[in-house]
Amino acid sequence: MSLHQLFSILRARRAAAGLILLVTLALALAWVLVRQPTYTARSPVLVDVRMDPVGGTALQGMVAPSYMATQIDIVKSDRVAERVLQSLPKNVEPISRWQEEAQSKRAPQAWLAHKLQTYLDVKPARESNIINIAYTGRTPQEAAMLANAFAQAYLDVSLEVKTNPAKRYADWFDDQVKASRERLGAAQDKLAAFQQEAGIVSSDPNSDFETAKLTSLTQQLAGLQTRGLQGTGGAETSGVVGNLRGEVARAEAKVAEAGETMGANHPTMQKLRAELASLRSRFSAESAHAGGVASNSAASLKARERELEKAINEQKNKVLGLQKQRGQLAVYQREVDSAQKAYEAVAASAAQSRLQAGANQTNVVRISSATEPTEKTGLSGAQTMAIAALGGMLLALAGALLLELANRRVRSVQDLELVTRLPILATIPAAGSSALATLRLANGPRRLALARSPA
Repeated sequence: MSLHQLFSILRARRAAAGLILLVTLALALAWVLVRQPTYTARSPVLVDVRMDPVGGTALQGMVAPSYMATQIDIVKSDRVAERVLQSLPKNVEPISRWQEEAQSKRAPQAWLAHKLQTYLDVKPARESNIINIAYTGRTPQEAAMLANAFAQAYLDVSLEVKTNPAKRYADWFDDQVKASRERLGAAQDKLAAFQQEAGIVSSDPNSDFETAKLTSLTQQLAGLQTRGLQGTGGAETSGVVGNLRGEVARAEAKVAEAGETMGANHPTMQKLRAELASLRSRFSAESAHAGGVASNSAASLKARERELEKAINEQKNKVLGLQKQRGQLAVYQREVDSAQKAYEAVAASAAQSRLQAGANQTNVVRISSATEPTEKTGLSGAQTMAIAALGGMLLALAGALLLELANRRVRSVQDLELVTRLPILATIPAAGSSALATLRLANGPRRLALARSPA
C-alpha cells in the first residue's frame, strides 16, 4: 500500500477515525479525573556483614544472592504482614477501609495481610547489600506509615528468627547441663568411695610407699647375695691366716738355709725350729678359728636371705594388689575427667546460647525511616493525555484500515488497476475542476492510447 492510498483511506474514513480518537481521549480524561492519586514511600535497610559480636562468626557469606533473596522473601512473608497488622490500630487507613470486606472472608487477618502485600514492593539495590522496602498508598501519610511499619516488622521478625532458635537451644542445653552435672557428681562419688575403701589417694605408682619398700627389699637381697659370694672362701680369705702362712713360709726358708751350715743340735738351729713350730701352731689355730667363723656367717647369711625372699614375695603380692586397685582407680578417674570435660563443653554451649537468646540486635539495620512523599506515583494528567492521544491516533489508523478492509472501495488509480487488472489509459478530473480540459495518459505513450480508443 502506497502513501497515496493510505491518505485516501484516511480521508474517506476520517469521521470514524476521528470518533475513535475522541473516544480514546475521552476515556483517558475520565480516567485522569476519576483515578485515586497514589504515593510511594521507601524505607531502606542494610544487611550488615561485619563480625557477629555475639556468635563471633563472620557474616561475609550472607551477602550471597541466595541470602539476599531469602531476606526479600522474609519481608514479603505473611509473618511480617501479620506483624504489621498487629502493630497498627484498626481505625487507620487502609485497614479501616478494608475491614468491612475482610469480615466477610473466612480468615480476615490473613486476607488483610495479603491485601497489604499487594501494595508492597521489595527490591535489592544493585551491587550492594541494601534492601529497599517501598509501599504505595492513597495518601503520603499512609505510604510512609506502612513503609516504616513493614521495615520495623521485618527487623522484629529477623530478631525473632535469630533469637527464638537460640532460646530453644538454651532450654535444651540447660537440661543437658543438669544431666551432665549429675553424671559428673556420680562419677566423683564413685571415685571418692573407691579411694576411701581401698585407702589409695593417687593412681601414680611412683608416689606409692609400698613400691618403694619392695624396691628397698630387693636391693637388700641383692647386697646380701653379693656378700655371701664374697664370704664363701672362709679361712682362705682371712687376712690373719694369710699373714701367718707367709711367716711360716719364711721361717721354713730360714731353717732350710741354716741346715746347710749348722747341725741339728746347734742352738741357733734349735731356736729357728722352735719359732717355726710356734708359727705353725698359730697358723693351725687361726685357720680353724677362721673356718668356724665363716661357717657361722654363711648360715646367718642364708637365714637372712630366706627372710628377705619371703618378705619380697609378700611385698610383691601386696604391690600387685595395689596395682590392680590403682588400675580401677584410674578407670574411675578417667570417668570423672570425661564427665568434667563434657560438663564444661555443655556449659559453654549453654552460656553461648543464652547470650544469643538475649541479643536485641540483628545483622539488619534500618538506614533511614520513610518520609511522606511529595510527588504522586505514576503519570501526570498531561502525560496521560499525551499517551492517550498517541494511542488514539494509532487506534484510529487501525480502525480506518479495518473498516476499509471490511468494505473495500476504489479510491485511486492504483485501486482501479488492482481491481480490473487492466492498464489505465487516462484520468479525468472531477467536474468543475480547472484541469478538465487537460487529459493525461496514465500508462504508455499518448499515440498508443489514442490508437486503442476506438476499440
